[in-house]
Amino acid sequence: MPLHPATYLNRLLSLKGRLLSGLVMTWLVVLALLLGFGWRSGESLLEASNRAHLRYEARLIADELTDQVETRLQALQRLAGSLQTQQRGQGASRLGDALRGNEALLEWFDGLLVADAEGHIQAAWPDRRRLQGGKIADRDYFRSVRAFKRPHVSEPIIGRASGTPLVLFAVPRLDRAGRFQGLVGGIVRLDSGLFGRLDRLRLGQEGFAAVMSASGTFLFHPDRDRIFEAVPDAAFNPWLDLALDGWEGEGEGPLLSGDVAYQAFRQIWPADWIVGVALPRDQVMAPIQRWLERLGGKVLLVAVLMLPLMSWLLWLVLRPLFQLERQIEAVGEGRRNRVALTTRMQELRQVADTFNRVEVERGKALAQLRDRQAFLDAILASSPVGMFVTDTAGNIAYQNPALVELTGHARAQQRQREWLGHIHPDDRQSALDLWHYSMVSGEDFLQQFRYYRQGGDLLWLEVHASRVATEGGTLGFVGTVKDITERREEEALRQWEAEHDPLTGLLNRRGFERRLDEALADCRKTGAPSALILFDLDHFKPINDQGGHALGDEMLCRIAQVVVREVRRSDHVARQGGDEFAVLLPSCTQSQASRIAESLRDAVRDVAVSHQEKDYRVTLSLGVASLRETDQRIAEVIGRADAASYAAKRQGRDRVVVHPALA
Repeated sequence: MPLHPATYLNRLLSLKGRLLSGLVMTWLVVLALLLGFGWRSGESLLEASNRAHLRYEARLIADELTDQVETRLQALQRLAGSLQTQQRGQGASRLGDALRGNEALLEWFDGLLVADAEGHIQAAWPDRRRLQGGKIADRDYFRSVRAFKRPHVSEPIIGRASGTPLVLFAVPRLDRAGRFQGLVGGIVRLDSGLFGRLDRLRLGQEGFAAVMSASGTFLFHPDRDRIFEAVPDAAFNPWLDLALDGWEGEGEGPLLSGDVAYQAFRQIWPADWIVGVALPRDQVMAPIQRWLERLGGKVLLVAVLMLPLMSWLLWLVLRPLFQLERQIEAVGEGRRNRVALTTRMQELRQVADTFNRVEVERGKALAQLRDRQAFLDAILASSPVGMFVTDTAGNIAYQNPALVELTGHARAQQRQREWLGHIHPDDRQSALDLWHYSMVSGEDFLQQFRYYRQGGDLLWLEVHASRVATEGGTLGFVGTVKDITERREEEALRQWEAEHDPLTGLLNRRGFERRLDEALADCRKTGAPSALILFDLDHFKPINDQGGHALGDEMLCRIAQVVVREVRRSDHVARQGGDEFAVLLPSCTQSQASRIAESLRDAVRDVAVSHQEKDYRVTLSLGVASLRETDQRIAEVIGRADAASYAAKRQGRDRVVVHPALA
């Protein structure tokens, strides 16, 4: 009958299994150390030899390409000299014939061209029909040769005629006085024979060489699709980025394929190119890997053959312990009350006696724990205050009846996401952040937030929770919950009454100045534009004198309604006292504020109150001022707006004056 997997696990975790595992692991560790030492030694030798090989190949390729670049540039310089001589002797019309006479250079170049000092191509061979008459003055290589009067190899470009990637070798044409007369260029296609040796280069199965320009473009790569593509940035391969800055050396970095490779970089200074030679690390380490695979199989076979011998030796040593193991297991399963071991081994008898004493103490402790739990449950159940217990993850493990009645959620246990879901969305994140902080720091959790009771009623709760910890760590949290809904509503009403005018319902001076303080602080911090409008009512005194204060109050209420209707929802309207009003316009430019002031002036003209068959109307004298980042106190802003309002009075009333244009 096959054994259950749990049986194998129990045997493995037994004392015999652990000792046997320890011996086997010790044997395997020794063998692994020997194999690791051999691997590391072989790896170091292979790495050193392959780095030397890469260094040699990179230098060889760089020297060869440097020689080819210099040879081509020298040939173009000789051609430029001969063209200058022929031009003085025969005229510019014979430049094309002169290029044809140097057709041997087509062994090195795919095309030749001659341009004058303005960048016009005077002659080309053999693509004279497609190139002759073109203009290259906007090309970087032409500007470089014209500026420095030195030979130059261009960045890779797409040929206008051929549409293929190419580079241009260019040398200046100078007269006897050293003045720039144009250039002679040799066109080299990137898929031509310039990099022919690299096509034939073999570095194992996967090693390769690539050529890049210093600006970060592939000129040659075994994968032809990558030619003319951008080289990866420094985040991909820092060694490659250093090489683009002029560094030469060796390193280990990633390839575009994702493999890690040993790499060597050398500079081709005449052309400002870089040669990179790469040898994948897997290819380098393949020989030693094969050797270790063969040796590892033999080591594993030896280890397996030694298992029976080690197991038999351990059985002889541990046989006296098996009886003690079986009896302890029986006590744990409740099949016996104590261990009764008969053996001459004094150490095992001491272990058995100690186990029996511990078992007796454990029984007493369990009985006391059950009594305390029953007592605690009775206290929590009878408490009129809502109480809860959570584990370290914030999951509620217990709620007393008072808390269940308060929240209406009858489930005694709730996961953290459940009770968080009942908190008002605006308060949820702050409560969660403070809860996490309390769990990490051990400080008390004390927070007030809005909470949705079962049925949808919104409550204000105050929750206070303290950590319960022992020497072994944190067990969880115990907390109380109070309903403070009535207190919060009374506080909100008192706050509203303290900052609002009882007649119009608008902000009073205190509430308005607090919001103006906030707007000024925001202006100084972010530079956000805001504006202030101050105005009082023209011809308001006759209304009070002739119609009484009740009629005046009616006019003030109607004016307040009109102003609130005309401004934006984000604006703040206040009655400063008497017939003085103010409007704060956050995020509003001075020109926008002026237009809003005009709309208020127009709207108030239509407001009228009647008394004894006589209609009374008022107009507004409005002063507008913008908040400035240099303002230190709100009194400065109010002073400018007040000055503008008085200017409106002096100029005939019923008008808007914007500070500083008071005249």
